[in-house]
Amino acid sequence: MAHDPRDEELLLSILDLQSPAYTAMPSLESALAAYTRAVAEQIGVPLHAVTHEVTDTATAYLGLTARTADRPQRDLMLIGDERLGWYVAIEPRGNDQPPVICHLRGQIAPPPTAVAQFVTDVLDGHRSGQLSPVPPRLDRATLAAHMSGTPA
Repeated sequence: MAHDPRDEELLLSILDLQSPAYTAMPSLESALAAYTRAVAEQIGVPLHAVTHEVTDTATAYLGLTARTADRPQRDLMLIGDERLGWYVAIEPRGNDQPPVICHLRGQIAPPPTAVAQFVTDVLDGHRSGQLSPVPPRLDRATLAAHMSGTPA
């Protein structure tokens, strides 16, 4: 094995391998899947109304069954985004941008109980948090560790 970490990384990438230290961390895909399921369970969203994906951005979608009193005819969704964190928005119609109702400030991957409390607060009419500036982006290994409840 190479002595310089950069050389080691280069050699491993040429061989299409990962460093043993990296493989010990949960993959972002598996961490996001488990984290999204835990959030859905806390909120009471059935798994058929939950999706997640890791592309250029890791995102999660939960179709909420409850609606707000001021817009009872519109469906709501909870979105998790690795850059913006969690927010509640109105389901878009057609190609509309979903109007954001409220954004959960703080951590990108807070405990599922905190996300559930946020949703409860929004549905109860407490909407103080709006979209805020994008927080510093976490590297994906750190993000996966936070979602798994084992911050690196």
